[in-house]
Amino acid sequence: MTSGSKTLALLCSLMLPLCANASGPEDAATARALVSSLGRPAPARTPFAEARFMKMLDKPLVVSGELAWLGDDRLERTVEHPTREVSTIANGEVSQQREGRSPRTFSLKRAPQLQLLLDSFVALLGGDASRLEQAFTVQHSADGADHWTLTLTPRDAKLAQTVSRIDIDGSGNEPHCMRMQEADGDVAIDLLGSYATRMPATPTRDALATICRGG
Repeated sequence: MTSGSKTLALLCSLMLPLCANASGPEDAATARALVSSLGRPAPARTPFAEARFMKMLDKPLVVSGELAWLGDDRLERTVEHPTREVSTIANGEVSQQREGRSPRTFSLKRAPQLQLLLDSFVALLGGDASRLEQAFTVQHSADGADHWTLTLTPRDAKLAQTVSRIDIDGSGNEPHCMRMQEADGDVAIDLLGSYATRMPATPTRDALATICRGG
C-alpha cells in the first residue's frame, strides 16, 4: 500500500461528494438530487477492483476486494487479491494490517485535510448535499444514455497537495468508476460494484476510460 495519506484518500474517495458550485442553478439542483440518490444506509458495502498507475512502476498495480461504510465515521477497505490487507478508519484513527507485517496505526489529527475527506464521504452516504458543498467544487455532465460524470476539485489547498482531481462515472443512482488524479502524477482507477468484474487482465488507462464511460 502507499503512504498513510494516500491510503486514507483511497478509503474516502469512493463515491466522493459534489457541491453546488456547478455551471448554473439547474446543474446545481441536478447535482444535489444526485447526491440524495447516492445516499445509502449503513452498513454499505461494494466490491472494487483498482488499477494504480505509478511513475515508478512499468505496469499498474492491480488489487481487488471490498469497500465498506460501517456507520458514523467508520470505513473499511479490504484487499483480497493479490494479498490480503485491511485498512480501517474508526474513532479518529487509521489502521492498516497486511499479511506478514506488523499492524500500523496513525491518528487523523496528524492530517486535518484527511479528516475533511472522511467527513465528506460520510456526508455523501447520508445524502447531505449541503454539508458536502464545503469541500469540493464540481462539474457535472450527463448524456442521453443515462451516463453521468462528476469532476471534483478540492477546495482545501492541503488536500489538493494529495488529490488534485477526482472523476466519478455512473448511471442512475449507482457509481461505476472512480478516477483519482493525485498531485504527484499517479492515478488510481477503481471499478465499483458490478463493474469490478470488468477489470482487464492487463489494464491500460485508455481501456479503463472506455469501461468507465459504459463501453
